[in-house]
Amino acid sequence: MKASEADIIIVPGYTNSGPDHWQSRWERNIRTARRVEQDAWSKPERDDWVRRMAETVNAAQGPVVIVAHSLGVATAIHAIPEFVTPVVGAFLVAPPEVDNPEIRPKHLMTFGPYPRDPLPFPSMVVASRNDPFGSYEHADELAAAWGSVIMDAGNAGHINAESGQGPWPEGTMVFARFMSRL
Repeated sequence: MKASEADIIIVPGYTNSGPDHWQSRWERNIRTARRVEQDAWSKPERDDWVRRMAETVNAAQGPVVIVAHSLGVATAIHAIPEFVTPVVGAFLVAPPEVDNPEIRPKHLMTFGPYPRDPLPFPSMVVASRNDPFGSYEHADELAAAWGSVIMDAGNAGHINAESGQGPWPEGTMVFARFMSRL
């Protein structure tokens, strides 16, 4: 499948993805991409975020591919039971440990724990070895539970602009391979 054949739903995490973040760049460069817009980016409420995620997916005109980062991963996973429109794949990057009591800000814990049921569509989890918000081991456990392929991003921090992954060309290549397998 090509990106032009799917509705690419970009799901940012806590505080949104700024203009230099790879998600924002992909949204600008992929004609069929659109972002899930939240009312409160810095005060996420799980029910509100999940509802908005489901509304965005269900408004899609074609098959959906989810591209989620950080808290967007938790949002997408919790929203799955609400999807009516077919989701054909999910590219899940840097899932935070939302059930870790050390996470800051604390209200992010309301997004945990993650459901551990196998996902009803193909998926890939991309995780870094030195992500301050989630260990590689945690991401690997999630991927195994979900039936996802895991991709080791090496020492890429939280895989965002702040960790030096602005355009994230490696991610673009991995996403293209993921799409070609759908």
